[in-house]
Amino acid sequence: MWQLPFLTLLIVGTVLIIRQQQVMPYQTNEGSVFGTFYHISYQSDKDYHEDIKAALQQVDTALSMFNKQSVISRINREDGGEVNEMFLEVYRKAEEVSKDTNGAFDITVAPLVNAWGFGFKNGEMPTPQQVDSIRQFVGWQKVTLKGNTIQKKDRRVMLDCSAIAKGYGVDVVAKVLKDKGVTNFMIEIGGEIITHGISPKRVPWKVGVIKPTDDSLATSNEYQTILNVTYKAMATSGNYRNYYYKGGKRYAHTIDPKTGYPVQHNILSATVLAPDCATADAYATSFMVMGLDGAKEILERHPELMAYLIYNDKDNQLAVWFSPSLKDKIEE
Repeated sequence: MWQLPFLTLLIVGTVLIIRQQQVMPYQTNEGSVFGTFYHISYQSDKDYHEDIKAALQQVDTALSMFNKQSVISRINREDGGEVNEMFLEVYRKAEEVSKDTNGAFDITVAPLVNAWGFGFKNGEMPTPQQVDSIRQFVGWQKVTLKGNTIQKKDRRVMLDCSAIAKGYGVDVVAKVLKDKGVTNFMIEIGGEIITHGISPKRVPWKVGVIKPTDDSLATSNEYQTILNVTYKAMATSGNYRNYYYKGGKRYAHTIDPKTGYPVQHNILSATVLAPDCATADAYATSFMVMGLDGAKEILERHPELMAYLIYNDKDNQLAVWFSPSLKDKIEE
């Protein structure tokens, strides 16, 4: 008999919590950052947009190539000074993924990317001599961390964290919301996403994977598949909207840091799910460099990662490979 009041109180409390969750609204925040747009939905009776913008500004101060006073800008022009904690987190994650992928992920590759990008826009590809010249100061091992200071083996080495910064920004916003006690949210910055809890429809969040088509104007948003995901981060990298034709040959925008040339394999889009978005972002880029077989090798030794890879088969038709652990999350 003494247990009955306790059980009654527990049941009533549970009902009140569920009722509160059902009536609590979802906030929607939108804006621009890192040269792209963000969309955030979260369940809360308070609007935390100002806190979110302040956190994203801190990421910009650490990693923005367009902010002349940012930490990374100071490093690139060798102004000296110690790096901050945000930069350190991203640098260490980048170094970890670079080691794991044998240099397929490389935050020093920007000079090669720029050379090929500008070259195609001007109608002239870089010469082998130009590529070899740039490769002398490209390589993740040409940068080291000594204490809280970045040291470059060649002053021409330039850091660019654009292949991981959006994912990291997503993680930073997720931490802001969690610290506020928010348990249900979806954060998207430039296509990089993290989900937690449930959507306003009281079901797991659904995220679409865009079908890769020759769509350089980015006007098509046809989905290849829909994934039911929650408590996961997701990032996608692809070549299907960024490519050039020269001499009848198609060149992807993804540059292999080791060769200095655009990748020439058949993978079109790599979507990676991971515990955090910085990791998903970095590996999605890596898989575009490594190709299908290289991506599978990485996934075999990283059970915490899942991937959905779209490629052209031997008949030049769209084909899909995905991690077996992802099967139950695919909505047919």
